[in-house]
Amino acid sequence: MIFALVVCAATAAQGKSFKVLYAFKGGTDAWGPRTGLVQDEKGNLYGTAEGGTFDYGTVFKLNRAGRETILHSFAGGSDGAGPSGLIRDAAGNLYGTTQAGGNHGCHRETGCGTVFKLSPTGEETILYRFRGGRDGQIPAGGLIRDAHGNFYGTTELGGNLNCYAPYGCGTVFKLSTRGRKTILYSFTEENGFEPAAGVIADNHGDLFGTTVNGNIFGTVFKLSRTGKETTLYRFDGKSDGAFPYAGVIRDRQGNLYGTTLGPDGGTGSVFEITRRGHEVTLHAFHGGAGGSAPFGGVVRDDNGNLYGTTQSGGMKGDGDGGWGTVFELTKAGKEIVLHGFTGGPDGGIPMAGLLRDRLGNLYGTASTGGVLRYGVVFELTP
Repeated sequence: MIFALVVCAATAAQGKSFKVLYAFKGGTDAWGPRTGLVQDEKGNLYGTAEGGTFDYGTVFKLNRAGRETILHSFAGGSDGAGPSGLIRDAAGNLYGTTQAGGNHGCHRETGCGTVFKLSPTGEETILYRFRGGRDGQIPAGGLIRDAHGNFYGTTELGGNLNCYAPYGCGTVFKLSTRGRKTILYSFTEENGFEPAAGVIADNHGDLFGTTVNGNIFGTVFKLSRTGKETTLYRFDGKSDGAFPYAGVIRDRQGNLYGTTLGPDGGTGSVFEITRRGHEVTLHAFHGGAGGSAPFGGVVRDDNGNLYGTTQSGGMKGDGDGGWGTVFELTKAGKEIVLHGFTGGPDGGIPMAGLLRDRLGNLYGTASTGGVLRYGVVFELTP
């Protein structure tokens, strides 16, 4: 598959231009985007959002001219409901998961979740419907795909039903090109549980990810090709943060980077886990102009700078602490606020990470705001 605490004051952005590419209209057009974006070779953007014709979520396309096309509106039931993030293959097909739907009885009447494929023309194929129980349910994170076409992902619940009885603590799964699903690992309360994000892979086929719970405050884990789980780090909920809802990214040396949302009463952090499992808090958010509560993950440039979003705080704060930020964290640990959301036409409360193209442009979504306050797709250019 291919795939020391530094605290600095926030600095105003220099030389970055912010632009709203699209403001959602609600209803059948979609609303409330909470996941990140993928891009094709022509610069078109693809993502998921709430709403749609049946109000179970959508997959949308946004061309370079800012024209939006709804490629698919989920219908609930066997079709799936509540789409997570997307990946794309060389032929232009999109793949993702839905957190519900599938009609296998769990998650109330809507099912346990699905893995789906969407052709470039919007034709949907359900590749797998989760059954709940030991099979897993609520695949809230996205997917990765290896060179042979196999998919890897996580479910928040299911697996070992003796853990967090009777729901299970979550799983890591593999889905073959023929639709055969294999549980690679079932989490336990002792080593972390409830993975809310997907996984990444190194060149050896080892997988890496996070759990929201585990020793209360969450973990970073490694899963070998043979299915051996290693807890690389347990968060203590103090200076190192808590609740890593997003996944991790990996540099060429094998170091991992991610974010924590809390702890309760805290404002979140950006962290590094070294190859030896040592945790370094690269930045601790303090609210105010510098932002707080990063829910999405980070992306990294060739110079080691990290980019991400926070749900609150920012340069244009209100009584509730602001509408969020887009930030850069330099390799030296200096935070630069690239944009502070106002909650107005520029959007607010970004809940996903960013997409960075080869020119250094950043693309993302904000879950509210815009002209009609249904959320936006935005661009930040050098």
